Amino acid sequence: MPELPELTTSERALYEWQMWVPGMGEEGQKKLKAASVLVSRVGGLGGLVALELAAAGVGKLVLAHGGDLQPSDLNRQLLQTHDHIGKPRMENIVRRLRDLNPHCDIVGVAENVSESNADALVAQADIVVDAAPMFQERLALNAAAVRARKPMVECAMHTLEASVTTFVPGRTGCLACYVPEVPPTWKRQFPVFGAVSGTAACIGAMEVIKLITGIGETLCGTLLSMDLGSLQFRKVRLPKHDDCAVCGG
Repeated sequence: MPELPELTTSERALYEWQMWVPGMGEEGQKKLKAASVLVSRVGGLGGLVALELAAAGVGKLVLAHGGDLQPSDLNRQLLQTHDHIGKPRMENIVRRLRDLNPHCDIVGVAENVSESNADALVAQADIVVDAAPMFQERLALNAAAVRARKPMVECAMHTLEASVTTFVPGRTGCLACYVPEVPPTWKRQFPVFGAVSGTAACIGAMEVIKLITGIGETLCGTLLSMDLGSLQFRKVRLPKHDDCAVCGG
């Protein structure tokens, strides 16, 4: 195992309160500093994942999201600002995260994940976070994570519902076990409150932190479903599917 990086005096001051969490300490913070995470789509969901991970001190974030900012993005994409409408989203994302934590290495890729770039993006990180709205992107990222044998935290939401799970190659199934192909009725635009996507994002970010540091228990192989309209939460164990064309269970 590579030697962990030392913390600077300013980093100790910055992360002091979270290092008080039982099981964390300086060792856990050093693990965060040494880690790299890829976030696919950095909007209402992935943007909050990236914000929490940067604040927590993850050493490197690789962020993939293309296109220009639209007015309709601003009810949930909290890394964005009104003065950036019509400009590339990634410019604002990188600037805002660097302003929050200059210790974090932010790599912005102004592209959405696809079959052609997924392997190269996954190769840059230890852990993958899927927060894309399109299943083409989700399935391409999942396949690349399985090929690279890297954990993937899966975050999703729709209307007032959200879900989070963690796939670990060799230990769990993968996204394709449950969604083997793009659902024919899925649409790019759907009802969304920023508070719903933000709830899933914070839980997803905590999954990443637990995977890196070893504190707590992850959702490895378990789907957490949340209905924020009724405030009902449910955990369901996800079995492996031995006939999965991507991971083979």
